[in-house]
Amino acid sequence: MIALLKALHIAALSVWCAGLILLPVVIQLHRLDYASRNQTGFTEFRWVTHHAYRLVLTPAAVIAVTAGTVLIFALEVLDAWLLVKLVAVSGMVLVHAWLGHIIGQAGEHRNAYRLPPAAFALGALVPLMGVVLWLVLAKPALEELIALLPEMLREPRGHAIPARFDPL
Repeated sequence: MIALLKALHIAALSVWCAGLILLPVVIQLHRLDYASRNQTGFTEFRWVTHHAYRLVLTPAAVIAVTAGTVLIFALEVLDAWLLVKLVAVSGMVLVHAWLGHIIGQAGEHRNAYRLPPAAFALGALVPLMGVVLWLVLAKPALEELIALLPEMLREPRGHAIPARFDPL
């Protein structure tokens, strides 16, 4: 069961990461070639980006994150490297949402010059993907890094919810 979850997680993550790299390239090519585009070219661009984002990238992201979350609980992994990996994956999710916003803006306004350069997404995505890959493969001991955080972020505050919570 764990092997199937890992395979599902890796496959979904591969599709998601490939799409996150390809989508900014497609958007940037459309932005650069905007002057020579006619309505047919714009419709094709809109169809490809919208359907790729909605039918491929987003489901792959949901499957990757869900399978990864199930793996965390199934393997009971709570190491420092995992926390840093989750921060990097959160950054990937934010860039994913930003690309969706750019696709929505491209469809509503049809003015490619108003769009921010999607190449900025690659500048954030490639390092984030590299960090995730390095953390998963190396599983470094990052306890020294965690020790640099303030104590209030490292220790529980003593305000635990009682086993039987009665709000009244």
